[in-house]
Amino acid sequence: MNTPDAHWDVFLKGLWKENPVFVAVLGMCPTLAVTNTAINSLAMGAATFFVLFFSSLLVSLLRKVIAKQVRITTYIVIIATFVSLVDMLLAALVPDIHKELGAFIALIVVNCLILGRQEAFAAKNRVGPALLDAAGMGLGFSMALLMIGVVRELLGSGSLFNIPVFGSSFEPWIVMILPPGGFFTLGFLLLIFNAVAQRRAVASSVTSQS
Repeated sequence: MNTPDAHWDVFLKGLWKENPVFVAVLGMCPTLAVTNTAINSLAMGAATFFVLFFSSLLVSLLRKVIAKQVRITTYIVIIATFVSLVDMLLAALVPDIHKELGAFIALIVVNCLILGRQEAFAAKNRVGPALLDAAGMGLGFSMALLMIGVVRELLGSGSLFNIPVFGSSFEPWIVMILPPGGFFTLGFLLLIFNAVAQRRAVASSVTSQS
């Protein structure tokens, strides 16, 4: 894992091959709950990225001194510390968005993506690869949330980042900003993502055989 290509692969897998939302289907609670607008999606993605990145940093640094018997408890304490920090930062810097996200900020603590990356990767690798993994997974999660949020806000409100896009004649699809809209949008994007992945796999197989 010391070659540039290996490092690049560690980073890129979170964006595509092992995307937390579109491949691993992790973190569905915030994915469906807070993506009714693009700004909320972006804020939750940034908050999750912050927690994942710095939790991975600390877990990787302490991986040789954390006893196996208490490793999960230790990871949760570390994650909860950074969640509390990001919660206070959002409350101080963007109180309106903090209010919109509500309890879902605290629920970052139990996001399977974050705890899973500590156990599966950060606890077993040096700081550099651990941070690349966290950055890739965090950006992949943020990208997925933003894609869902953009679609839902455009169709559900006719705006993007609270800026009107379609004009006054547009009739909003109210269902898109309600919970069912989250399921519809996620299912639609999963369909596209999987179709592209299958097409790439077929093209790669044909290339390798020729």
